[in-house]
Amino acid sequence: MRHAFLENWALFLGMLLLMIANGLLVTLLTIRGAGLGFSEFTISLMQAAYPLGALVGTAAAPRMVENVGHIRAFSALASLVSIAAILHLLTSDPLSWSAMRFLAGFCYPGLYVITESWLQAKAENHNRAQILSIYFMIWMAGPAIGTALVAVPDPGGNLLFGVVSILISLSIVPLLLSGNKAPDYEVPDKMPVRKLYRVSPMAVVGNLLSAVAVAVWFISLPLYALSLGMSAAQASGVLVVAMIVGALVQYPVGWISDKTDRRLVLLGLAVAGAAASLWMLLQPGQTSLIVGFGVLAGASLPMYAVCTAHANDQLSRAQIVPASGTMLFLLNVGQFVGTLVGPNTVSIADGKGFLIALATLCFLVAAVAVVRRRQEDAPEETGNLQAIAVLGAPQAGVLQAESWLEEDNNGTSADLTQKSST
Repeated sequence: MRHAFLENWALFLGMLLLMIANGLLVTLLTIRGAGLGFSEFTISLMQAAYPLGALVGTAAAPRMVENVGHIRAFSALASLVSIAAILHLLTSDPLSWSAMRFLAGFCYPGLYVITESWLQAKAENHNRAQILSIYFMIWMAGPAIGTALVAVPDPGGNLLFGVVSILISLSIVPLLLSGNKAPDYEVPDKMPVRKLYRVSPMAVVGNLLSAVAVAVWFISLPLYALSLGMSAAQASGVLVVAMIVGALVQYPVGWISDKTDRRLVLLGLAVAGAAASLWMLLQPGQTSLIVGFGVLAGASLPMYAVCTAHANDQLSRAQIVPASGTMLFLLNVGQFVGTLVGPNTVSIADGKGFLIALATLCFLVAAVAVVRRRQEDAPEETGNLQAIAVLGAPQAGVLQAESWLEEDNNGTSADLTQKSST
């Protein structure tokens, strides 16, 4: 791992800076918006502009890379995101903030695509697994670090927005200084949602519901914590704890998922998430909030990877890449719905609506898993499921939706399919 890190430190650093900046900005806007007097509905509209922009950016960014190349596309997109962060300082109205969130959502998928495809070109068969393990550690650590930075004292209200802009601008430097030639990029084919649903209803419906649930608590948890009388630092701290727990369970859940029917794993995760939501509902308080959302994050964050792996178990190798694009589209749709709905539940029934919504979403996932297990047996052969990142931004790129062919010890080809990305 040390050798893989030293060979690719510039690319890892660029990705880490991007993820820290995004994790910081998404939490900062929710807390600052509340401080400016934005209503829960206004905050939900503002935050929902990000996944809406990502829906457009996910389709447009690969074409941009194909037309003008990696370096130009990355530089242009990073500059636009940096500008968007600074513009939050110059305005304080929801409309302009929403426009900047849309712009950030449009640009970030392209930044991920470029960085990851560059990393792909630097990876070789003998170190690919090591590189991927470091890569996923960055995906997990980046948003958590960014969210924790919200607690940094900022009396003037300008420092943290400036930090976001600086981090994004700095992320360009490692990539531009990399001596590796930019790889070719081809836009993958698409698989329609209807076709993927016929293959795996569990994957499609489970992906949508879990994406809504994660977006609901990720965006709304700081507001809920503030409504309980917590400070901004305490509110961001609860979110950081939830994200860390969610990151730590990724590999164990993936390992279990590889050993049994993935729908059973989804059922167990959904029941655990619903139980945690109901427990917080019945036992309100700061301690139950921290523990409860740790459990909820650990239950909901791995669902996307398990759903994607379940779909891939039933696909041919040639179908995996376009199916991953469809799963990514569904993920962004779910995030859009979750960010639009989530903050509005905080004020319902003294905050109980927030927890009821999360419990309901988890129960729906459990119900779908039960129905699908009764309707169809699990595939006999399943692929390996990789750990995924904390969901703080739409997951878009190359490594998450790529099938690798590596040579095993006997010189035969082994299909190692990368199953996911959050």
